[in-house]
Amino acid sequence: MTQKELTAYNIGQNLDDLANLDPRGYGVCRILYDAARRYTGEPLSMHAAKLLCETVKENDLVYLMTGFVLLDNKAAETDGIVSTMLLARALVLAFGAKPVVICQHENLPAVEALSRVVGLHLYTSIEDLRANPVSMAVFPFTKDKAEAEPQADALLEQGLPAAVVAIECPGENRIGEYHNSVGKRTTPLEAKSDVLFQKLQKAGVLNIAIGDLGNELGMGTIAEHLDRYIPRAAKGTCECGCGGGLAARVGAEHIITATVSDWGCYALIAALAFLCGDMDILHDASLEEDALKAAARSGMVDMYGWTIPAIDGFDLQTNKAIVTMMRECIRYAPKLEVKCKIWFDKTLELGFFEEK
Repeated sequence: MTQKELTAYNIGQNLDDLANLDPRGYGVCRILYDAARRYTGEPLSMHAAKLLCETVKENDLVYLMTGFVLLDNKAAETDGIVSTMLLARALVLAFGAKPVVICQHENLPAVEALSRVVGLHLYTSIEDLRANPVSMAVFPFTKDKAEAEPQADALLEQGLPAAVVAIECPGENRIGEYHNSVGKRTTPLEAKSDVLFQKLQKAGVLNIAIGDLGNELGMGTIAEHLDRYIPRAAKGTCECGCGGGLAARVGAEHIITATVSDWGCYALIAALAFLCGDMDILHDASLEEDALKAAARSGMVDMYGWTIPAIDGFDLQTNKAIVTMMRECIRYAPKLEVKCKIWFDKTLELGFFEEK
């Protein structure tokens, strides 16, 4: 291991730790992270960021799949869509990529409002996206399972993406039903985008999924762990009586878990910023505030149904603090590359991290 590799490893762990900060204190994020970390074998955020850096090139399409609709209010929630839009911005800054957001129609007002906040021109066709700089596209995906495959095929005919990232995207369980966090059935409300994700996997597209409970698309990677330790995940334990549990069936090749899916996505963006040597790729607290306020004003709700600038019950100040600490992690380390070289040399000599 080199000094550069050691720095990236520990920055990645810092970002993972921040994404998995547990203010609630009930530990689900740590249950998920334990399995995800063992599966990945290194810090999750840096692992995924390295893969994106190796894969995505200028003008490449990148699919971003997101969007839970909450049962009580029949409204789209902030978690997922806010970080998806900030990731779209980051992909344009880092690679000159062409992000395509795929979500339910309930998310469209927020996508439109947030595109202005993050500074990207918004289009509804791949043709327009390819033709214009500093841009992104959005496609509402069907909630009708019978229409999902033909819609996925039609989308893929317009161009295969270099990567797909699912962020807080609903995932069907082992019998094809969708559930919320307390195990209630939400199937009629959610986009049936699992089929698109699986088609991309079969095509060999780099696939990454971010989740915070286990009912998100891609979390099937750690299905056995979910069934054992996550409430209402196992077969026969959900509240709706379908018998399938809330755990998602489809697994991703690369996963990030977090207390809040948006925080996991922020960690990914921060890792990209670090690897690219450009702090601006990760938004600051001011832009976080603007994004959350725009999401709330466009009708999005937090986990508890409030139309306020919050994510999963965490208020504006908490989300801004998470972003600020992630920025400090990637800002500070590069300044010590020469100054602290002797400490790096001695640490590497003793071999602790070689054994991890």
